Amino acid sequence: MNSADFIACHSAAYMHKYDIVQDVNPGGKFLLNCSWTDEELETHLPDAAKKYIADNNIEFYTCDAVKLANQVGLGSRRTNTVLQAAFFKIANIMPIDEAIEYMKSAIKKSYMNKGEDVVNMNCNAVDAGVTHVHKVKVPERWKNIAVSDNKEQLQSDRPDLKKYLNDILTTDAAMKGDEIPTSKFLDVADGMIPAGTAAYEKRGIAIDVPLWISENCIQCNLCAYSCPHGVIRAFALSEADAEAAQATTLKSKANPDHRFMISISTVNCTGCGSCVQVCPAKEKALKMIPYEDERSADQQRVFDYANDHTDENVLDGNVDTPRNVSFIKPLLEFSGACPGCGETPYARLVTQLFGDRMFIANATGCSSIWGGSAPSTPYTINREGRGPAWSNSLFEDNAEFGLGMAVSMNTRRKEMKSAVKRLAEKSEFCDVAMEWLDGMEDSRKAESAARKLIEFCKESDDADAKFVTKNADLLPKPSIWIFGGDGWAYDIGYGGLDHVIASGENVNILVFDTEVYSNTGGQASKSTPAGAIAQFAAAGKAVGKKNLAEIAMAYGYVYVAQVAMGANPTQTLTALKEAEAYDGPSIVIAYSPCINHGIRAGMNCSMNEMKKAVQSGYWNLFRFDPRKAIEGDGNPFTLDSKKPTLEYKEFLDGEVRYRALEQSNPERAKRLFDEAAKQAEARYEDLVKRSKGFK
Repeated sequence: MNSADFIACHSAAYMHKYDIVQDVNPGGKFLLNCSWTDEELETHLPDAAKKYIADNNIEFYTCDAVKLANQVGLGSRRTNTVLQAAFFKIANIMPIDEAIEYMKSAIKKSYMNKGEDVVNMNCNAVDAGVTHVHKVKVPERWKNIAVSDNKEQLQSDRPDLKKYLNDILTTDAAMKGDEIPTSKFLDVADGMIPAGTAAYEKRGIAIDVPLWISENCIQCNLCAYSCPHGVIRAFALSEADAEAAQATTLKSKANPDHRFMISISTVNCTGCGSCVQVCPAKEKALKMIPYEDERSADQQRVFDYANDHTDENVLDGNVDTPRNVSFIKPLLEFSGACPGCGETPYARLVTQLFGDRMFIANATGCSSIWGGSAPSTPYTINREGRGPAWSNSLFEDNAEFGLGMAVSMNTRRKEMKSAVKRLAEKSEFCDVAMEWLDGMEDSRKAESAARKLIEFCKESDDADAKFVTKNADLLPKPSIWIFGGDGWAYDIGYGGLDHVIASGENVNILVFDTEVYSNTGGQASKSTPAGAIAQFAAAGKAVGKKNLAEIAMAYGYVYVAQVAMGANPTQTLTALKEAEAYDGPSIVIAYSPCINHGIRAGMNCSMNEMKKAVQSGYWNLFRFDPRKAIEGDGNPFTLDSKKPTLEYKEFLDGEVRYRALEQSNPERAKRLFDEAAKQAEARYEDLVKRSKGFK
């Protein structure tokens, strides 16, 4: 659809990204949700849009739906009712009084079970939308605007990236992909695209963005650690760089020789507010401000400078705490995941720990959508040009796909090992070659030895030395990861997953457990707990959740962990590091709140929802490390959850997927919820016994 008599743009940021108004038929009507006055429209509207409006006699309307939604109590994100009412006012497809009556009737029917306050707020939003539509008097001079066809070229010091950005990304991201000639794709005909392209989209979609309040900050870095999109960062700057940044900084508690700063890439922020919620400071060190506030632009300026000048080695490889790891640039940044997403914080953390030597096999699902939707990817590289190698496979065979990556890398590294062994027999290479051979399976030793070996080989005419230089990517110890959701891990891809962990191969599996098929429409999976409403389980799922962790632990030689970042950030970090260090298969199951859960507190509270899940016994934290049994260090099982302190039912009451069943069928809800609570209690007791040495 690229031709209509009425079009509304609900986000002003889209005006500079897409040719929206150009799809309005001559003499049609256009509604823009913005806070701009008529005078400010002169500055903010693109010249092409202004000229089209004037040349084609478009009736132009504005409505500050964000302000109106806030005023009636709905919050800045819930603007749809305001704008729908504005549509009926402008479009005149029926008498406005009738439209108001129909809308309010539908509101009462839809929201009465959420309380009279919610109904009243939405009804007030209808009235506000009708009465606060402003018709813009289009200046005649807009017809005389000279519109340039010259497209601004994006810049990069990476030639392949620069070419891709200007040949493909900018046009495709503007929804003009059909205009790209086939010849432009020749450089990426094999499907490989440059990393770090999402950083150039600069979506600017947030209504509100966080502002750092330095005097309240305790430098815990939990805001950066929890950020779903990698937009809020902890930076360590030298005194000179801190001064050059022209920003407020603090003396770093992590390293007194550096200055500390939190900064936000506001243009890439989704405005979820998760960072504000997790801030533990007595007086919050973050607050939300309008994206259009001048302080937002200043934070972006500071972020851009700090991102290029921060010292990531401030802690010399010490990544034992959430605070410390947060100084490392995430190699997953600015994804298109939902605001408050519960999956991306885990993936982002993995890239901070192992991203410069990672290979990711990603099952189809939410994680493949936010991880690699053409034309951009949020997986990026560090200053050395290293980052995750990512590829997406089918739902049903992703585990095998990842196993293939591991086998392939092992085969190639064996060839490298043979070449380096031959070098070790030559006096000029002996010491550095032996150092790499001795440490090739240790990530830090392999990295250090690789740098020395490359220096010796790069100027040599020796055939093996040339092989080492040409295949230098094989020198660091590879970290193989298999990503996917519960629909893949528990259901469609389970057979493959079971095959892979049974293989004994050194691969790491990260399951984003949203307890539902999130990306395909919210269908129930084998991970969906009893009583939860989902597609194909409209009356509440009758049977309990599959215990994937228990199945994996039964092998005895698989590292297994259940984590929930918001409940215990350190346990999550420890589990991921232990899993990657284990020389064998590992599986980490990560509790991931999702919009499909209907968290009543909002997705900005997703980290707190994880905490409540653990406090209530709904979700348990533990680690099973086979090395402890193999090395004779005792029980391989560690229970990281305390005895529940929150009522199980209290957790369920906070999510619509459970509360809706209680409202539609209270008797069935009580039976299923009571049974689920008993199962949770029994499950915890079993884990306690296991932690004390019982099988």
